[in-house]
Amino acid sequence: MEATINWLDASTTTTTAFLLPLLSLFSFLFLPPFPCILGWRSPFHCSFAFACVLAAFLVLRRFCSRPCPVYLVDFSCLSPPAHCRVPFSSFLENVSLFGTFDWESIEFMSKILLSSGQSEETHLPPPLHYIPPKSGHDYSIEEAHLLLFSVMDDLLAKTGLSPRDIDILIVNCSGFCPQPSLASIIVNSYSLRDDVKSYNISGMGCSAGAIGVDMAKRLLGVHKGSNAIVLSTEVLSTGWYTGRDRPKLLLNCLFRMGSAAVLLTNRMEARKSSKYKVLHTVRTQRSFEDRSYYSAFREEDSDGHLGVTLNKDLLQVAGETLRSNITILGSEILSWSEKLRHVASVLRKRFVDKSSETYIPRFNSVVQHFCLPTSGRPVIREIGKGLNLGEGDMEAALATLHRFGNQSSSSLWYELAFMEAQGRVKEGDKVWQLGMGSGPKCTSVILQCVGPIVGEAQSGPWAEALQRYSGRHERKRHDSQSQSS
Repeated sequence: MEATINWLDASTTTTTAFLLPLLSLFSFLFLPPFPCILGWRSPFHCSFAFACVLAAFLVLRRFCSRPCPVYLVDFSCLSPPAHCRVPFSSFLENVSLFGTFDWESIEFMSKILLSSGQSEETHLPPPLHYIPPKSGHDYSIEEAHLLLFSVMDDLLAKTGLSPRDIDILIVNCSGFCPQPSLASIIVNSYSLRDDVKSYNISGMGCSAGAIGVDMAKRLLGVHKGSNAIVLSTEVLSTGWYTGRDRPKLLLNCLFRMGSAAVLLTNRMEARKSSKYKVLHTVRTQRSFEDRSYYSAFREEDSDGHLGVTLNKDLLQVAGETLRSNITILGSEILSWSEKLRHVASVLRKRFVDKSSETYIPRFNSVVQHFCLPTSGRPVIREIGKGLNLGEGDMEAALATLHRFGNQSSSSLWYELAFMEAQGRVKEGDKVWQLGMGSGPKCTSVILQCVGPIVGEAQSGPWAEALQRYSGRHERKRHDSQSQSS
């Protein structure tokens, strides 16, 4: 309610600021004694003067009313504790001792793990290390504390921001919605101001991290001189599935522990200390269509066990959702030559040669770095193929999936941290973060690096593992070339 009132106030203020000077200018030019003093007796003189002043006024208003740029100052990612590591053998041994899965289910999860693209170094939260796993409310609260407090403390230490200087707080967690909310837990634990604008996002899946950035950008467009914190995580203990329905067992194997905290601001003095400028955000969804709506759906199985069903047409639905999003984004960021080549190929396929291929615009001609959904190795490669990306463009997503697993909404920030640690992000480079989640929803965020990024290889989640992943796609390409020769 508070944010809505402020938006209305801002709209009213803008209208008043435009009408009052315009009316004053009109009365000043056309009512005596101004024309008489200057000896302007011709209506043409008065009209010409009015047009000139009005044009100058409109240009000035246009310049002054431009939205303040939004900067991403810095971000932090959780480095999961070593004792939370889950090798495949430990995972399969534990689930065999839970007493809830039959051997067919365990064998199925084993196959999913081996083909998932994950390594033996992913992590699960402490409640899922118990036998049987703990999924009670108190354990989930402890898990949320571990995930959120760690990245929040690190971000405040890195940026030197006081909790009292936080104006906007956005927390997203898809499956765990306690009362008071996770946002209220942060407000209470860090003693934030009583007028902080706090929001809690739930049920939006892996796209929620990018949605949080879009929401922060829009709020910062209204509330001047403000700092916004976006916290992204997933509490896995509440989403653990204990039944035997195979489509629901997938999430037990794919999702792993992770969280991220991001600081955004519209304060001009923060420009020199910021890493990125938020250029574009685009959100699309297909919830209006039943087939899309039920493609990933949380429900009970026949035995009453709650879990998320991933239907067979999920990949096709994801492709349709992505297509609508990149159509809008492409119109904003692609060059005219790329747009014209794409349109020409579409017209040729429709009216001239139906067997011809549609030209896929080269997004990597305007964007240098890509953070893709880590929903699985086949999904990453399919998205990369659809966007005409090379192996190097997909490296960050594949490395993040391998090292950390699918961390839901926070995965995009581990990918960006990977590229920063490699020293690949240079001043002026653009980064495309692509979030896709249940609904289904698709959110694109385009960032532009506004300053040199140094020293990230020695800190953050990739500090210990970077050497094992740097240039990995180059080695693979060299090996494949050697085998073919």
